[in-house]
Amino acid sequence: MALKEWYKEWFSSPYYEILYHKRNEEEAAVFIKRLAQYLNPRPGSYMLDVACGKGRHSAQLADMGFDVTGIDLSEPSINEALKKESGNLHFFVHDMRLPFYINYFEYAFNFFTSFGYFNTRRENDDAIRTIAKSLKTNGILVIDYLNVHFTQNNLVKSESTIIEDINFRITRWHNEDYFFKQIQIEQPGHPIKHIYTEKVSKFSLGDFTDMLSYQNLQVQQVYGDYQLGHYDVKKSPRMIIIAKKIVR
Repeated sequence: MALKEWYKEWFSSPYYEILYHKRNEEEAAVFIKRLAQYLNPRPGSYMLDVACGKGRHSAQLADMGFDVTGIDLSEPSINEALKKESGNLHFFVHDMRLPFYINYFEYAFNFFTSFGYFNTRRENDDAIRTIAKSLKTNGILVIDYLNVHFTQNNLVKSESTIIEDINFRITRWHNEDYFFKQIQIEQPGHPIKHIYTEKVSKFSLGDFTDMLSYQNLQVQQVYGDYQLGHYDVKKSPRMIIIAKKIVR
């Protein structure tokens, strides 16, 4: 498929859920619990989960007693998420590039490299602006992104995996600005081979610091893994940025 807005079709595809459903779910649950312990939000804190998918991680935060709102561009994902909706858990189909609630949330999260999809820097800036404006003064944003340098040096160029009798052939490459991952899907009895190509920007810590600063978000801390370990630009698999909304 064309790379233009690839995420709209891929994230709404049933194959996306099959490929990624069980990927590091246990690790993700432990990470979110550890993160909540570290941030120590007050009971009932208002939280925004940006690009929430089907809401599994939003639901985990809600189970801890917080008031959580999840937004995602994928209507099929939000339709599934709405089955979990409750008094303190809410979901909306929404494009993160467009304004949402203003000065409402105390915390905002963007988990598991759910950013950097867009074709222009302006669109990514728009997404940061949406999140920044949704936060109250002194509100906290957590962005969990891949570490460009580690990913580039440890890129697995090709692999194949079979899930539910579906063969996923995965090819990865990169250029100066983006990482690419092509997923070819072969299913018994289906003559059509589906092909999707993910594209994620090579944003460094400096890039994020600039984007965040422009929206009055000041980086407070950076961690390098889901155990909230030290960030090493060459060795850390993740880049977990904690930023605070400040008044200038």
